[in-house]
Amino acid sequence: MNAVRTTTGVPLPPASGAWREGDPQGRRRWHLRERPLPLEAGGELPGVRLAFETWGRPAPDRSNAVLVLHALTGDSHAAGPAEPGHPTRGWWDGLIGPGRALDTERWFVVAPNVLGGCQGSTGPSSPRPDGRHWGSSFPALTQRDQVAAEAGLADALDIDRWALVIGGSMGGMRALEWAVAHPQRTNALLLLATTAAASAEQIAWARTQLHAIRGDPHWSGGDYHDTGRAPHAGLGLARRIAHVTYRSEPELQVRFGRTPQGTEDPRNGGRYQVESYLDHHAAKLVHRFDAGSYVVLADAMNTHDVGRGRGGTSAALRRVTARTLVAGVSSDRLYPLAQQAELAAGIPTADHLRVIESPYGHDGFLIELEQVAALVRELLDQER
Repeated sequence: MNAVRTTTGVPLPPASGAWREGDPQGRRRWHLRERPLPLEAGGELPGVRLAFETWGRPAPDRSNAVLVLHALTGDSHAAGPAEPGHPTRGWWDGLIGPGRALDTERWFVVAPNVLGGCQGSTGPSSPRPDGRHWGSSFPALTQRDQVAAEAGLADALDIDRWALVIGGSMGGMRALEWAVAHPQRTNALLLLATTAAASAEQIAWARTQLHAIRGDPHWSGGDYHDTGRAPHAGLGLARRIAHVTYRSEPELQVRFGRTPQGTEDPRNGGRYQVESYLDHHAAKLVHRFDAGSYVVLADAMNTHDVGRGRGGTSAALRRVTARTLVAGVSSDRLYPLAQQAELAAGIPTADHLRVIESPYGHDGFLIELEQVAALVRELLDQER
């Protein structure tokens, strides 16, 4: 079948950007759960497999293990070059490695691909026990389900207690869940650009993106993996919407303004530079991600509420015993600083709210590596 092409002429994958059996393994390793995973909403998920990557060596007592948790469209490839099996450079490459903040000469760093994801972990693009793709039959997940799967990985690696759990955005939701659900297993905690519970606006933005995917005629109710077609247009539109929320208005204005793209004339069907920028990020995502995983993970983020069934947010945050730093991004309009201030005030072991100064909006926690590195070192230096 001929590949579908975007408006920029870039060929799209035939069905999904997910990693599939037979693709290059890259640096991935796998943990296969022996028993089905009980789910918070009821039922269970059989055949759970998590892809993960590691850097450094574990100490004999595993006391030097650090858990790094990715955001919505991230994966286990937190560090390292683009290579077969990994289409992009590590998303926190400047943070992990010899002599860096997460110094792999000292720390054993573990980064799993989240349950429900599409880069080696069990998700909608994965085969069910009967060999067919999960597709629309993949169950709804919550952050608690995902952390339960990660706890199984920790058990398999003989890690009783993480020296540090770190995550931003969706990864920060899971990091917080680790510290609340497993306080005895979380020694230090770094929460970046995240929240105690998804807000109405965050839910609204996510739902808008999900409508874009589900409204694509090739969505096929989520069962598109064997059709030779996929909701690339819907996933691309979801990415465009999301990316606007990830950046700040002043940055977009300074960077692009009203400038046309090249010789294109916006008055005659051409694009502005900012449109070309969004098209670029949409095309990149459909090459490396799966629409079904986007739906499952965005829905899981919408369920995030650390206080659910725990007596409310304040009671849940009081469960945290890990030494904690909470940081937000000064220009973040998707996860505003007030949400991180609530976390810093409610976690008994947290220091004052730290602010990452950045013009880049929510993406600042991925871009401002020097400021994030300083926070990591501040926590880990106390382990010496």
